[in-house]
Amino acid sequence: MEVFPSISEFEEAAGRELGPTGWKQITQDRVNGFADATDDQQWIHVDPDRAAQGPFGGTIAHGLLTLSLLPTFMHELYRVEGASMAINYGLNKVRFITPVPVGGRLRARSRIEHVARLDSAVQATLATTIEIEGAPKPAAVIESIVRYVG
Repeated sequence: MEVFPSISEFEEAAGRELGPTGWKQITQDRVNGFADATDDQQWIHVDPDRAAQGPFGGTIAHGLLTLSLLPTFMHELYRVEGASMAINYGLNKVRFITPVPVGGRLRARSRIEHVARLDSAVQATLATTIEIEGAPKPAAVIESIVRYVG
């Protein structure tokens, strides 16, 4: 984990590579819980028997489940000390490249693309790649924006 001792030091971090994180297992229970929380019960996610005969050879995680792991990965990648709060300001771009099979493991790497000073905060744009263990292409690529208030 990269620790930035202050917002000012984080402001100088543009271009810094972060990670990778540790691996996170995607279980059927996690996928089912996400399906319950979002009312997305599509069979490719929640019906292992039917999904075994489908295009992916088994159940896969929801793309939005993969995206929802972004905060967990970010907390593992870095920390900005001295900030009174962090605000998820949004996403510029999200692409789901490769389906994540249930039983697969994910990890993330990020690059701090840009950091700008605001009145009493800094705003950073991060480019994150979520990798699938053993897969040639990533699960997702995400460009996110976070603000740190002093």
